[in-house]
Amino acid sequence: MFARAFRVRANTNIKGSDRRKLRSEVAAAFPSLSTEQVAELVPNKEELNVIKIHSHKGEAITVYMNHRNPILFEVEKVLYPTVYTLWIYPDLLPAFATWPPVLQKLAGGADLMLPGVVVPPSGLPQVQRGTLCAVTLLGNRAPVAVGVATMSTEEMLAAGMKGKGFAVLHTHLDHLWEYGDKSSPPTLAPLVTDCAAKERAGDEEELQGKEPEQHLDIRDLSLKDRDTCAELGKEELPENRAAEPAEDGSTEEQQEAEDSRTPQEQMDALFNQCFFHALKCKVKKSDLPLLTSTFLGSHMVSCCPAGKQLDIKKSSYKKFSKFLQCMQQQRILQVKELSKGVESIVDVDWKHPDIKAFAVPEGFSSASAAQDSKSEDREQVYHAPEIIPLYGVSTKMIPLFQESGHRKGSVLSSSEVRNIIINYVKSNELVDETNKNFVKVNAILCDCLLDKSEQDEISHLKWDELLSRCLERLQPFHQVTFSGQEPVVRKGNIEPIDISIAQRSSNKKVTIIKNLELYGLDPQCVANTLQQKVQASATISPAPGAKDRVQVQIQGNQIHHLAKMLLEEYQLPRKYIQGLEKAPKLGRRK
Repeated sequence: MFARAFRVRANTNIKGSDRRKLRSEVAAAFPSLSTEQVAELVPNKEELNVIKIHSHKGEAITVYMNHRNPILFEVEKVLYPTVYTLWIYPDLLPAFATWPPVLQKLAGGADLMLPGVVVPPSGLPQVQRGTLCAVTLLGNRAPVAVGVATMSTEEMLAAGMKGKGFAVLHTHLDHLWEYGDKSSPPTLAPLVTDCAAKERAGDEEELQGKEPEQHLDIRDLSLKDRDTCAELGKEELPENRAAEPAEDGSTEEQQEAEDSRTPQEQMDALFNQCFFHALKCKVKKSDLPLLTSTFLGSHMVSCCPAGKQLDIKKSSYKKFSKFLQCMQQQRILQVKELSKGVESIVDVDWKHPDIKAFAVPEGFSSASAAQDSKSEDREQVYHAPEIIPLYGVSTKMIPLFQESGHRKGSVLSSSEVRNIIINYVKSNELVDETNKNFVKVNAILCDCLLDKSEQDEISHLKWDELLSRCLERLQPFHQVTFSGQEPVVRKGNIEPIDISIAQRSSNKKVTIIKNLELYGLDPQCVANTLQQKVQASATISPAPGAKDRVQVQIQGNQIHHLAKMLLEEYQLPRKYIQGLEKAPKLGRRK
């Protein structure tokens, strides 16, 4: 249904009466949800939108959004949960497991065929034809698809697990999922995770003679799949042992489980371990942006256990960029190409469950992890950067600066420029003898500082005019120093934080804020803070004409609140903020 892009016809907020109606419809459609869970899914005060869309087949669909994620969709007056909702309530629908490679087929618009369904030893869930079901991947209870059963459980078994089992409506990775925050499924332990236990249970069923013919058919259909299950079980075993070393205490068994994995799987696990270890104990927020090569060579390598060596070529990723791309898809970090061909880590979500859950291996100091965790909390407090204007020697100004040993492109501060000019004037005896407030203009000063129309008229310049003309004719640069980081020098003048008011449909006004990134401010953080302060919807979108920058848009004229936050809380100088004069006048409606 959402394998291809859909068209949005309308997007509106849900009123209080409509929320109550939707809440009652959800309670009726999903009776397993408690009253508290229904209220959590359809909240009273938080922003809740209803979106009318048309699918690529022309179907009229209603989508309900909460926290910018689609939570429900309605087709022909029937409500269906999205994968975002099922990740919160994974047991909301009867679930059928399939193999991970099948997900790509489902996301492309295919239905789930019965040979792709994994039959657990406890049997399939009992469903009737037309029952709404969830589809999970083997080893993870988090649903990745929503579909309708095309036959009952008895009919599936009677058909020898052949034919179409489920008409798939929505999946992880389809366009409805892309309309949300594109988060990845959580890792939820299956109800039965030990594949050996599954095989033993299967053997017991054979001994008891329960449905021998059907059991034989299923074994034949999933012979390869059981091998995959065994491999997955081997991957999960050392992770569970690592999480609870005190329960078992048998290092020999753990070593055997590790050795049973292929070298490629072991290298993948080593990369994951060093990755999370480095993020938790080595990298700080003040280190960002951090070159990916530095992250690997300096941070991850230092977290590698003794006797082991990281080799990306021996992993399934083959390239470190592909490994980081996988981590970026899980919303753990964000990687950008800040300069051509050079990638940097620009953001890390230290609150991500995988980072929080990672336990520092034995042999490494856990105290450093705790210390870094505390320092990270302190670094969450924003400190305004120090911004210093600088000046570069241009081609026209070379004759004036070459005596002091500077060439084209040399970058100087205003005080350095001042000292160079004073020394030049004094060494060439250009101070006017009758009035020391004036400087005589020689041939070099004439060529460098005077326009053609002025060269025959001006023979003397005041000291302040001489310096101001010099600064005007130098190329502008600026230096930005963030707390705990090395200074960064950039060409041109720093762009101010730009605040503007735009008018949308129905005469509604919105406040747009740009260039927050230049001052070390996280646009998403600013949007969330503003949204809480003014209780208005705030969104993030790409800034027009600015590569790798975004703009914050919030409903209403919120310049008063924005000015207070930027000037008082963030302590940014007023000269770096543009548009504060557009604040609504007191006494008038915003």
